[in-house]
Amino acid sequence: MLKRDLVSRVAENMNGYLKKDITQAIDIILDTIADALVEGRRVEIRGFGSFSVRDRKAKETKNPRTGDVMHIPPRKALHFTMSKSLKDPLISNNNK
Repeated sequence: MLKRDLVSRVAENMNGYLKKDITQAIDIILDTIADALVEGRRVEIRGFGSFSVRDRKAKETKNPRTGDVMHIPPRKALHFTMSKSLKDPLISNNNK
């Protein structure tokens, strides 16, 4: 789903609002989430899941093609944990 698809879906359910206003609201929400993550804070959306930033350690690995040892520096990674109310329908749909 693209952002424009999300805007269209929200617009269908919220009569009386212009798509540009809904787009602006979604932009504000996403910017606020991104700002919190950059600050190192955890973002929890009940019924959906939580986002957090985790530190990855530096490591050394071999390039399988050349055999050269490569150094991967420490970095930050985004981590998402889905809520139980989201996980249950996904798991039950996957088992069909």
